[in-house]
Amino acid sequence: MRVLLDTHVLLWWLFDEAKLGPRVRSVIADGRNEIFVSSITVAEIAIKRSLGKLPGPPGLLGSLVEEGFQELPSLSTHAVVLEELPLHHRDPFDRFLIAQAMTDSLTFASYGPRVRAYDVELITG
Repeated sequence: MRVLLDTHVLLWWLFDEAKLGPRVRSVIADGRNEIFVSSITVAEIAIKRSLGKLPGPPGLLGSLVEEGFQELPSLSTHAVVLEELPLHHRDPFDRFLIAQAMTDSLTFASYGPRVRAYDVELITG
C-alpha cells in the first residue's frame, strides 16, 4: 500500500500518541507499505513551530529518514488538482495533501472529518 500521512498522523506517530489508532499504526509499521510525507507537511510544521503553535518535533528531517518515510515533493500537477477541488475544507495544507493523494493515487491517512467529503482513498482508525 502507498500511503500519504496527514500532518497530525505524522506527529502522532513520531510522538507515539495514543490518538493514533491501531489500524493506521499497523499500516505505518508494516515495512511492505510505502509511507510518504509531503514537503507541504514539513512546511506546515515549520510554519507552526516558528509561530509558537507547535512545540516540536526537533530534528524532523532526521526522524523522517530514520523512519524510512519517502518525501513527496510539491509539484505543479498537484497545484492544478488543488484548484479544481471543491471547498469542503478551507485549510490550505490539508487541501494540498488531498490533491497530492488524489494525483499520485495514494491512500491518505487522516482523521480530519472534512476529508471524507473528497474523492480520496482514506484510511483511519
